[in-house]
Amino acid sequence: MNLLFIGDIVGSGGRKAVRSLVPELRREFNIQFVVANAENSAAGNGQTARCLQEMADVVDVFTAGDHVWDQKGFESEIKTLPNFVRPANLSNRQPGRGFGVFRNPAGGDIAVISLLGKVFMRDSAYCPFETVDRILQELPGTVKSVIVDFHAEATSEKLAMAYFLEGRVTAVLGTHTHVPTADARILPGGTAAQTDVGMVGAARSVLGREVGDVLYKFTTGMPGRLNVVEKGVIRLDAAVITYDHLTGRASAIRPFSREFAV
Repeated sequence: MNLLFIGDIVGSGGRKAVRSLVPELRREFNIQFVVANAENSAAGNGQTARCLQEMADVVDVFTAGDHVWDQKGFESEIKTLPNFVRPANLSNRQPGRGFGVFRNPAGGDIAVISLLGKVFMRDSAYCPFETVDRILQELPGTVKSVIVDFHAEATSEKLAMAYFLEGRVTAVLGTHTHVPTADARILPGGTAAQTDVGMVGAARSVLGREVGDVLYKFTTGMPGRLNVVEKGVIRLDAAVITYDHLTGRASAIRPFSREFAV
């Protein structure tokens, strides 16, 4: 089986690139299942049901991160979205679910788990290591394929999570920094790992934001609005994970980028 994992989708330009490129990528890489982090898909901050519905025809499951509640009203919308998982190590009092088991039409079930890092991130999140341990114990024994989106700042924390879950999950894929890392690997236990897959955002930008806005903030120290670059060349960063759906073991991971003009 081949699974496509897409990095943080930024703004309307990112959504358009996903809608346009994913059908081609499905054919090119013989993809059976698609997971995408959508936490920046609504104007660069959070997501809405409408934004997710725009991409629902090409993405099977959406994950989130620290901006999950940035859009007003999403705390109600999330209850209507069966293919969306928010970070599992947030309070159980928050709406939504942190993982789900989904049917792969090509064969077998896939569990998708969303986690939030602790280092340089929100103090309110619970320990992601304890949380994922508990979730794995709750999964039915018939579920062999498990994909973990670890939305975290520190590459050390993300790599540690990959080793922690080695041999227990199919892949641990990092998101949040919007910059793809050159460390994709298959661990000896059969777990694919990459500390950050990247983003779907403007090629000429700083993490999807206007270069001038970011430079103003860095050079003056003054606060200012960081506008999302919605047009121009959009770069889609992703990784293809090849795995055995009968065992859940990954055999290959192939990071790549594609460009799309909006």
